[in-house]
Amino acid sequence: MNNAETIEMNIKPEAAARIKSHIRKGQVVLLALNDGSNQYSKVGGTCTIGANFQFVILDQKDPEFSIIINNNVGLNLFTSPAEMQYLDNNLVVSEKNATLSLADDSGVIDGAVSINEFQPSDITAKDLQEGKTC
Repeated sequence: MNNAETIEMNIKPEAAARIKSHIRKGQVVLLALNDGSNQYSKVGGTCTIGANFQFVILDQKDPEFSIIINNNVGLNLFTSPAEMQYLDNNLVVSEKNATLSLADDSGVIDGAVSINEFQPSDITAKDLQEGKTC
């Protein structure tokens, strides 16, 4: 997939309901790697690089996550150029047995996508604006 400023994602109804249940009005959602490569990741290690994704709920947009993910359920959804190397065309998020999965034309990318609300005590909004991370 190219590094266009906009990509497309189809979120199945069950997955949409699960994600939306975590979002309050005005919040944004990031599709972020959960492999220790960014400030939102709580896990890490070489065995997880590019294999684990998460939806991160934020009160405001992170400028590093500049790629808009157009989606069929109206989420204010973004990702970053770092994540794009692991994503192909026709992104789909599904839910089965209370677990979210992310797939694309190449197959299942992550069969256990988590949803995490970012805690502002970890990084302040000022840190994000100044490009500082933990």
